[in-house]
Amino acid sequence: MERLRILLVDDEADLVSALAERLALRGFQVQTATSAPAAQQLLREGEFDVLILDVKMPGTGGLKLLAEIKQKRPDLPAILFTGHGSVADAERGMQEGAFDYLVKPVQVDDLVETIYRAAGRKMELER
Repeated sequence: MERLRILLVDDEADLVSALAERLALRGFQVQTATSAPAAQQLLREGEFDVLILDVKMPGTGGLKLLAEIKQKRPDLPAILFTGHGSVADAERGMQEGAFDYLVKPVQVDDLVETIYRAAGRKMELER
């Protein structure tokens, strides 16, 4: 089975590094970005199975970035997470096409389960 390719986007570099390491240990191929422009560049250069995206980031926030990505890559499942979660953000994210919404601190087991569900949904759409 091919390793799932994950793009992890969060402006907190330490969190991104630690979470990427934990996901890599679970068998995922993880690339990271700490800004919207860096994430957009990675998306132009490569293919990903699941996007994990922080909602609150300086500059282009996660919800705006999600909307931009979904215009170009509507089939890419996106999991939103934030330490500043609100029902309004969750609802808006789901309206923008997010697969799911998690609140920080994210439990790695919960995130892994959500990644597999999101990737399964994507594989169903490609059939």
